[in-house]
Parts: sequence; structure tokens; C-alpha cells
Amino acid sequence: MTQSSVEPKTTAEDAGPGSRVPAGRSWLDRYFHISRRGSTVAREVRGGITTFMAMAYIVLLNPLILSGKDAAGDTMGQKALITATALAAAVTTLLMGFVGKVPLALAAGLSVSGVISSQVAPEMTWPQAMGMCVMYGVVIMLLVVTGLREMIMNAIPLALKHGITMGIGLFIAIIGLVKGGFVHPGKATVLSLGPTGELQGWPVLIFACTLLLIFMLQARNTPGAILIGIITGTVVAVVLNALDVIDPKQWANGAPELHGSAVSSPDFSLIGDVEFGGWGEVGAMTVGMIVFTLVLAGFFDAMATIIGVGTEANLADEKGRMPGLSKALFIDGAGGAIGGVAGGSGQTVFVESATGVGEGARTGLASVVTGLFFAACLFFTPLTAIVPQEVASAALVVIGAMMMMNARHVDWADRATAIPVFLTVVLMPFTYTITTGVAAGVISWVAIKIAQGKAREIGAFMWGLTVIFIVYFALNPIEGWLGVH
Repeated sequence: MTQSSVEPKTTAEDAGPGSRVPAGRSWLDRYFHISRRGSTVAREVRGGITTFMAMAYIVLLNPLILSGKDAAGDTMGQKALITATALAAAVTTLLMGFVGKVPLALAAGLSVSGVISSQVAPEMTWPQAMGMCVMYGVVIMLLVVTGLREMIMNAIPLALKHGITMGIGLFIAIIGLVKGGFVHPGKATVLSLGPTGELQGWPVLIFACTLLLIFMLQARNTPGAILIGIITGTVVAVVLNALDVIDPKQWANGAPELHGSAVSSPDFSLIGDVEFGGWGEVGAMTVGMIVFTLVLAGFFDAMATIIGVGTEANLADEKGRMPGLSKALFIDGAGGAIGGVAGGSGQTVFVESATGVGEGARTGLASVVTGLFFAACLFFTPLTAIVPQEVASAALVVIGAMMMMNARHVDWADRATAIPVFLTVVLMPFTYTITTGVAAGVISWVAIKIAQGKAREIGAFMWGLTVIFIVYFALNPIEGWLGVH
């Protein structure tokens, strides 16, 4: 990660009445606290662009996830889904930038979209499913307004917060390795190098070269290493594809080229197509379990991501608490409702925000830049397909490596600390869910405290989280016992 020295806080208010703001301290600087956080406008813009390039895939992937039929046999149009996905991401990310003032970008949460597509839509219509998104978003906003969500986050021990950061790092690293084609499900093993024990095709080699290039640039402390790597990898991919060196079928998300016009017109037909009620055939118990599942998927994934990215951006204090956290949490909760109203599923903070942080982003200006690029996707969707998935995935592996550096803050000689942190770190990538890692870490931390005779050190919120996470692990038998399918 590009290192930056923290400049002294200098604002008009600090200088006293009648004092002028020093040269270069614009209203933009004062509003986003750019200098105060040791950043520059150039770094914020670069970070915002990098974050967008790392998560632009969601504009095409989310419509694919939500392309199935609902209980009535109806589907949502792909063009309308692309518009809904880009619009919801733009609105929520801009809100995070202007109001939250932190470098966190939001888009349709894959965990939420997965639940909506596989568990909710088969039971009801798409408008009703989007109504469920609104409901879970409102629940999370109420948790924020009452202060419960921030208290839960602050109640988590600092060592576990470092574990969450490292776990997310490994999680996004394995995502990058899989999306880059480097790691595949094995035939005789769980995972393997490539599909058959060896790398196959040009795209994965471009992934590997892009990854090495970024690491080499970082080792030389080159500003913009990740962005330079992504742009270079994309240019190489476009050139090789134009020369017909690579079979277009080898690319994971299509050849890096324009198909038709670069400009597209948005389809806003899904906006506002939300229904509440009409759940009589489903049953109140099933509706309640669906909302509970969505809250779990949105609440703890986002909580862990905010902790991880916030720590990486040096926005947390010595106890791992972030200033202005409540605003970021509220906007994240509002993302569920905004995504439901837009028709693109609940929005949540993306771990890919760490790529922008890796480029030096420290303020909400980076989120504004990312949000504006998502807004541009409403009219330039075809351009987002030019960056190959294999190239963008290299950035995820790089950020994973950077987030693992938090291991230096953990006392590995203390088993009471090391075991919960270990479980938190390994279970995120091994189960492909952030919530599972957080749950295992919390439960094991509480269990070890009890075993040590230190139950009094366990706060009320940690007890409460333990109960919730035990229910989370036992959700399937509980649903069977209650007759919920």
C-alpha cells in the first residue's frame, strides 16, 4: 500500500477567526477532511477509480443472479436489472461519500442477492421479494438509530477485529484467485492449480502477470500501483484479443471488446415495483425467518467489512472504533431499502473498497468518484465489460495480502486470543462467508473465557451475539422444528 505521511490538521476553524485557509486547502479539502487524514485529492480520485474497476463486475453479475423465475413464473428483464443495479450502487455510494465521508463503496450484496434468488423468489413474486429487502433495510436502520449496531461493533474485542480484517483479506484473496482462473475446484482435492492441476489459457497468465506487476510496483513504492496494474493488464488483454491470439471463449466474462455501441439507454421499469403483503400462502413464520436471514446476511457481512476496511484505512482508534461510524452504518442499512425500491436487491458495503484504500483513499471523496462511475454505467454499461475479470481479480489478491499484515497486532502466544482469531481468519475463506468467520470467532472467544473462569469479562453484547450466532449455526434444524421450509 502506498505510504503517506499524515499532515497536521489545518482548517479555517483551527486557524481562528479572521485567519485564511492556507493555500491549497479548498472547500473540497475542508468538507472531506482530506489533508487531516493524510491524503490528497489525486489519491482520492485514484482510489475511487480503482474501487470502481474492482467492483464493476457487479453491474453484470447481479442481473445474472437475479435472472431466475419467481413463484409466479415471471422474470425481471436483464436491461432493467442492469439499470437497477447501477442506479442503486450509485445512489448509496454517493450517500456514503457525501454523508458518511468514508472510502466505502456499496453495491448489491452477493450474499443478499443469493438469498433473494434462491430462497425468497421461489416463495413469492419479485416485487414481494424486493419488499423483503426494504423490510430488512428498515430493521437494520432501526438497529443503528437505537445505537445497538454501533454498540455491537464496539463490543467486539480488538484482537477479533484484527482477525476479521485478516479473514476478509484471505476471503477476497481466494475470490481473486478463483475469478482469475488460478485456483479451481479439484477433482481429487478440494482445490487445485487450474482446472486439471496446471494453468490453462492466456487469460490466467495475464492475471498472474498483472498480479506480479502490481506487487513489483508496490515494492518500489510506486503511487497508483494497483490502478497502473489494472490498466496495463487491460491494455494487454485488449491487444491480444484484437490480434486473435486468445480464443474469446477462454475469457471468464467475455472477450475484452465492445459489442456494438459504447452508449446504452437505461431502463427504469423496475424502480418502485415493490409490494408489501400478499404473503398469506407463505406464512408469517416463513416471512420472519426470511427477514432474519437477510438481516444476518447484510448486518454482519457489512459490519466485518467496515471494520476491516476502516482499520486498513487507519480510520479506527487504538481500540478499533471508527469516528462517525453511525452514519456509515445507517447508510449501509438504508442500502437495503434503496436497493429494494430500485429493484436491484439490497445494497451493502463491498470488500473491494479495500482496493481504493490500497491506493491511498481515506475520505468520502473516493466514494463520490466511485458513485459517479456507477452513475455513468447507466449510459455506458458496455464499457464496463472491457476490463477482463482476470485482470480486475489481481487487485483482490493484492489487497488480501495487504490486509493480512494485521497479523502483527495479534498476540499469537496467548491461546485465548490466538484460537478465536485463527477460527475467524480461516473460516471466512474456507466457508466462503464472512458471517461464519465472525460467528466462530465470537463463540470460541466466549467459550474460552468461560473455560478460564473469566465469564465476568464477557460483556452483555458478546453474550447476545453468542446466542444469535448459535441460532445462526443451528438455523436449519430450527427451521425444521418450526416447520419452516
